[in-house]
Amino acid sequence: MRINSAQHWILVFDTNILLSAIFSETGSPFFCLKLAKQGGVQSVTCQEILNEFQEKLEGKFRWELERTQEALNEIRNISQIITITGNLKGVSPDPDDDMILECAVIGNATHIVTGDKRLLSLGNYQNILLVKPTDFLTIVSQPQN
Repeated sequence: MRINSAQHWILVFDTNILLSAIFSETGSPFFCLKLAKQGGVQSVTCQEILNEFQEKLEGKFRWELERTQEALNEIRNISQIITITGNLKGVSPDPDDDMILECAVIGNATHIVTGDKRLLSLGNYQNILLVKPTDFLTIVSQPQN
């Protein structure tokens, strides 16, 4: 994929996008994360998102600690880790999603990449676009006018 390098893309990936990217190398979440690995976009995350990611891998998917740590390290290596305060509350219909929004605000994200319909229903938050991975791949590949 050829990306519009004239733009500076800063993304927050929600937990389900990270999980989808790990479990399918053919889906759009994988290709979004691949852009971050290649340096075409900047990934921003926080410890709270990483904690939720770890909980899902170990709890729901029964991954062993070593395998989980490898996945976490991969995300850490391609992401800027920022600290959130937990003070942003009540923006999203799901309180767990407020950490995603706060991470994006503090990390100066341009986009939140998510498949969560509740988050997507916001459209944007403080000029941060909330988009599905397929939509982000379309946006990032558009030539600049």
